[in-house]
Amino acid sequence: MPSIFKAGDIMIGGIFPIFNKQENVIASFERKMQRVNCTGFDLRAFRWTQVMMFAIDEINQDEGLLPNISLGYKIMDSCASPTNVLRASFTLVSEQKEEKSTTQCHLPLTALVAESGSSQSLAVAGTLGPFKVPMVSYFSTCACLSDRRKYPSFFRTIPSDYYQAKALASLVKRYGWTWIGALQSDNDYGRNGISAFIKELDKMGVCIAFVGTVLRTYPQSKIIEVVEMIKQSTVKVILAFVPEGDLYPLMKEIVKQNITGIQWIASEAWVTAARPSTPEIFKSFGGTVGFVVRKMAMPKLGPYLKNISPYSPSQSSFVSDFWETMVGCKPCLNCEPLPSANVTRNSQVCTGEEKLNYTDKFFDVTQVRVTYKVYQAVYAIAHAIHKLLFCQKVENNLLRQCLNVSQITPKLVSDQLQRVSFVDGYGENVFFDENGDPPASYEVINWQLREGEVQHVTVGYFSTSTDGTYKLTVKEDNIRWNTGNSIPKAVCSDTCPNGTRKAQIKGRPVCCFDCIPCADGSISNTTGAADCTLCPEEYWSNERRDKCVMKIIEFLSYTEIMGIILTALSLFGASLTVAIMTVFIHFRETPIVKANNSELSSLLLVSLFFCFLCPLTFIGEPTMWSCMLRHTAFGVIFALCISCVLGKTIVVVTAFRATLPGNKLAGKFGPVQQRVIVFSCTAIQIVICVLWLIINPPFPEKALKYYNKKIILECNTGSDVAFYAVLGYIGLLSAICLILAFLARKLPDNFNEAKFISFSMLIFCVVWVTFIPAYISSPGKYTVAVEIFAILSSAFGLLLCIFVPKSYIILIKPEKNTKKHLMGKFQKASL
Repeated sequence: MPSIFKAGDIMIGGIFPIFNKQENVIASFERKMQRVNCTGFDLRAFRWTQVMMFAIDEINQDEGLLPNISLGYKIMDSCASPTNVLRASFTLVSEQKEEKSTTQCHLPLTALVAESGSSQSLAVAGTLGPFKVPMVSYFSTCACLSDRRKYPSFFRTIPSDYYQAKALASLVKRYGWTWIGALQSDNDYGRNGISAFIKELDKMGVCIAFVGTVLRTYPQSKIIEVVEMIKQSTVKVILAFVPEGDLYPLMKEIVKQNITGIQWIASEAWVTAARPSTPEIFKSFGGTVGFVVRKMAMPKLGPYLKNISPYSPSQSSFVSDFWETMVGCKPCLNCEPLPSANVTRNSQVCTGEEKLNYTDKFFDVTQVRVTYKVYQAVYAIAHAIHKLLFCQKVENNLLRQCLNVSQITPKLVSDQLQRVSFVDGYGENVFFDENGDPPASYEVINWQLREGEVQHVTVGYFSTSTDGTYKLTVKEDNIRWNTGNSIPKAVCSDTCPNGTRKAQIKGRPVCCFDCIPCADGSISNTTGAADCTLCPEEYWSNERRDKCVMKIIEFLSYTEIMGIILTALSLFGASLTVAIMTVFIHFRETPIVKANNSELSSLLLVSLFFCFLCPLTFIGEPTMWSCMLRHTAFGVIFALCISCVLGKTIVVVTAFRATLPGNKLAGKFGPVQQRVIVFSCTAIQIVICVLWLIINPPFPEKALKYYNKKIILECNTGSDVAFYAVLGYIGLLSAICLILAFLARKLPDNFNEAKFISFSMLIFCVVWVTFIPAYISSPGKYTVAVEIFAILSSAFGLLLCIFVPKSYIILIKPEKNTKKHLMGKFQKASL
């Protein structure tokens, strides 16, 4: 296997993917294995080998670090293949060569700088871990490598994908992308990276539409399958957690099929890679955003890289491949130089006069990233070895050598690496946590086309702190998205507006949903609400269902039409009662007034007057006093009214019966007895009402059960038993009165008081019998209206049936208001 070798007192191994693809070789145990053939020279990986050599040369010249001790190296190519990286690692740790010790048997290498791919690092770390060979990776980011039980001697100078997954998820959350696609490489790097990323997205409610898998060794048919998956999907944002070498074939196919309009999110493995950063690829991948470790300027590295030449005496392996890639011809070290006239662009053999283009990105050391991580890895190993070899004298603070070089073992170096901490030549603090990881810090990179070249522009930062928190800072104005200046939209369903909620679509991911309006009485005042919020009891949702508004407070008021009509009828009835009372007082000496018991008639008119005024207590906003007054006043006044009618009925009956021979009943039922009947009947109702007010009086309440959008202010009866007892007692008096009047209905026509009382009581009873079901079934203020209507109807029935006929005779037919006319038929009837 080709290698780059330099002898030293202490040897450090290096493995880099100088070629990025290993051609498939069919393994057979029947013949000797053929030599591995690798293709695809990788300039970036070659620069990594050069910075390792540069760092070791720099350390050897440093008098403060490992003084009088030289570091050597042996660097091998992995071809980006796990099988080939194992060959390289076994080769490195098994060769003895110059290192032959008589005092102790130890491995030839003290440490290993490897590898770029996570799958390759897993293979090496798993193999060399039991031997405690320290391995420092510069580009393997798989979070799985942080497992100290499996990989006790693995370290790295690049952050773990655990943090990159958080950074990527933070970016997705920042821009509200909830429906995205993902691509992974078919290896540990891709699978573990996407897995960590999806775990972070699950916490944020983001859905993955698809996960495509690619690998550089895949046949073209599989690449096209992934491309078709992308074309058929509705996603506009895709994360590619894939190394550059694996992704590049897919990128070419996407460009070939002219797939545009997708915002790509890149992992650190390809976001700053040079090969895909071309105007041709930019057509489909322009505006790509991704995370990468922070860049560093290494000015001293520039001259070192410019000295690379295949014609130099110290030229090493792979330089010829580098030269061919950069210049376009193969150097011929033993050939005679060709005349310049014979040199053409298509010449395959160099003339020896070719010059490197120092403007190439390979020589740009002003913003190196992974290259700087290789530099840190070498220095971390050097500092660990230095701590082992040299001790600080307490008395004079001078260094003294504690161990011999031959005593250095990989296990000692591994243990010391865990504790190493230093500031490198560029001011960066280098150390490893308990898992062998460095502190996480990333730059946000954006692909932008400037002056015909793809530039990797830094537009933000992501950093973590020791307490586990992290911060993403992005300069929004500096980003150029694939869609231009507008932030791409990546949702399966548009965010539900205010007043609606999400409704999951069966069989689809949670990010795909329908928006359903909130039900009455519930709202959503934020976009994308999962559920609607019920309004408080006294509130209701507005028409847009995005705000709770106070319910309309409703009661039977004096200002509405119904209230005005009922008030007018009440006042009209009271006025009519007063008018009739005035007529009766004015004509109190006439026979018809005297014959109808003027005392009971006056008391009845007074009670009817208050009956007509009683509805006024039912109209208006209910209060504690109005609620108590309306029901008790109604009960007492109507009891008084019916008691008077009952007294009049008894008077009529007794008066008629007294004319019969031998009947002395009239003498026993005089004014005193009439007053006793009225008082006692009314007193019973008063007692019921007093008990009602004492035990459980009526009170105002807000009724919410009748209407959703209204609050009905009404009077709660307090005690239903008391309320129906009041009504029942009035009904009892009315029934007795109706029966007595009905029995006296055949009195002489001229003395028609009993007939009128019968009609009035019949109306009264019909009204209140129909009132009960209407009262129970009427909602809200209509309950009050029904009660008022029943009061007015019964009061008008009594007034019109009992007093209007008499007033008609008094005012219109005065010739009939004589004793002779009244007694005429009465006398005939008595004969």
